[in-house]
Amino acid sequence: MATHAPTPQKRANTRKRINLALQGGGAHGAFTWGVLDRILEDGRLEIDAISGTSAGAMNAVALADGFTANGVDGAREKLECFWRAMSEAAKGSPIQRAPIDVMLGIWSLDRSWGYHAMDAMSRMFSPYQLNPLNMNPLREVLESCVDFSCVQNCNTIRLYVSATNVETGKVKVFDSHCLTADMVMASACLPNIYQAVVIDGVPYWDGGYMGNPALFPFHTGSDCADIAVIQINPVERKGIPRTPQEIQNRLNEIAFNSSLLKELRAIDFVARLIDEGKLDATRYRRERIHIIENQNALIPLGASSKMNAEWAFLTHLRDLGRETATQWLERNFEDIGVRSTVDLRAMFMDTGAQHQG
Repeated sequence: MATHAPTPQKRANTRKRINLALQGGGAHGAFTWGVLDRILEDGRLEIDAISGTSAGAMNAVALADGFTANGVDGAREKLECFWRAMSEAAKGSPIQRAPIDVMLGIWSLDRSWGYHAMDAMSRMFSPYQLNPLNMNPLREVLESCVDFSCVQNCNTIRLYVSATNVETGKVKVFDSHCLTADMVMASACLPNIYQAVVIDGVPYWDGGYMGNPALFPFHTGSDCADIAVIQINPVERKGIPRTPQEIQNRLNEIAFNSSLLKELRAIDFVARLIDEGKLDATRYRRERIHIIENQNALIPLGASSKMNAEWAFLTHLRDLGRETATQWLERNFEDIGVRSTVDLRAMFMDTGAQHQG
């Protein structure tokens, strides 16, 4: 890749295994792209499995496709290819920044007439009325960029993609060896924008409602006890939402984080029972949890910027993700395989996540 340094030689004596959990978040998924790019470039972490939802699922399949075809360099190239194609596809969209925001360097779409028109229409009409032919440019990008036969044959990294069963309200986890474009599209199907994706007669919506991302597949699908969550959606946001858009955004953040928080609480509960001798440590595994996030940088961007697919914005997020991953690796690499780098008990007792180290 011309924009970054070449991938260094792998240092076998320092490599550690890890599972990655990738949240969804629209264009903010480019932050996750940057984190993945830096982890791959660094070479010290071996990815055992990935659980992804929505944009996290898109990143996961792009990485697996490229990795199967050409190893680490192929994964990095495919991730860039996917996000560049996303940007190219959005160039003709009416959802663009207002000229004044372009001049001021503001990335949000809060003053975009196209964004507000789409938002208003999605509240008055369903996607079955607005888009009866069910056209979705995102599907075209995904199918043109990702070779799902490569994804299905990726034996080195196991993938888990989450969607929400519309009829039962339960999470459905699709495994990499049978993964299709439909399953990834189901994981990214926002119900007020897209028609439900029907797979084997079952309709699915965005996986963020019930698993953003799901962690439980790691318990049986991987023998690695380290899980790094690449978090996009803030758990905590100060202040009272006042505009309709702010209220809806905060509701979505709470809903999309609820399943993750429940799983983290369950992991902490199991750890406490092991500590107290109430569970057999030889039968139950203590998971080591890590969180890679930069909410100080992402929160001010605003919710509307999740619809901004300008290449300059996507590369800004990528570079932010790379920088965040670099700092996280410097602080926490030695602890991987040894202990958690996030204090889950403090996270649930206090108003915000308290990180160790």
